[in-house]
Amino acid sequence: MASLKELRARIGSVKSTKKITSAMKMVAAAKLRRAQTRAEAARPYATAMRRMLAELGRSAKGQTGLPVLLAGTGNDKVHLLVPMTSDRGLAGAFNANINRVTRNLIRRLQAEGKTVRLLPVGRKGHDYLIREFADLIVDHVHGSGGREIPFSAAAELGEAITSRLEKGEFDVCTVIYNRFNNVMSQTPTELQLVPLAMPGNDDAAAAPDAPVYEFEPGEEELLSRLLPRNLQVQLYATMLESAAGEQGARMTAMDSATRNAGKAIDRLTLTYNRTRQTNITNELIEIISGAQAV
Repeated sequence: MASLKELRARIGSVKSTKKITSAMKMVAAAKLRRAQTRAEAARPYATAMRRMLAELGRSAKGQTGLPVLLAGTGNDKVHLLVPMTSDRGLAGAFNANINRVTRNLIRRLQAEGKTVRLLPVGRKGHDYLIREFADLIVDHVHGSGGREIPFSAAAELGEAITSRLEKGEFDVCTVIYNRFNNVMSQTPTELQLVPLAMPGNDDAAAAPDAPVYEFEPGEEELLSRLLPRNLQVQLYATMLESAAGEQGARMTAMDSATRNAGKAIDRLTLTYNRTRQTNITNELIEIISGAQAV
């Protein structure tokens, strides 16, 4: 049985931990409000832009000379995966879920005979993947570190992906991120960026009332401007979703840790009081026994 001194030290240690987790919960809650607002504001714009370009791509389907960001390379051999994780831990299963989905996707693609390359965003994903799939990593990008994400970060990542595509280093690019649902829930999501995913209803293109697009300026010039911008917008939206999900997961994890610390303090305090009572009782018994012996 632990001594009273050891129990007091344990109680003090758990109380200090509780103060830290409670403070981290409040910080995550403050950051979550801003991150959630930014993610929800970017979501409609990113969705509308992706839908618009997908419709344009479907209307131009079958034409030659389409931009590679729209039509791809024509092959499906090399897949570039971009998993998005956080730079910091203490966020529950936030990073583990992305790592698990990425690992399963890598193994599935490799089982199909595909070549996989990785461009992780965030330190936690990079640290995990470098242990499991070090030979597949072509580069990595640091995350936001809990700070607000500027659009320039997505622009730089988009330019890096476009540059690798133009060099023929991959055929398909997929980003894996946590889509923010609410404070308690984030959904690991796979979003294909290259080639641009087309709408599922192919019959709509042949319908009599299908939209006909006229390009002004020319089709090639318009798509050459919009497609790189769309790639950056999609990446920025996924970064914002991931940032909001990170703060929500951390807030939930720290709330759970704070409540568990409180329960541990109660248990240790009860044990301390019982041990102290036992020691007092034993001392009284020794005193009474000594007096009777005299």
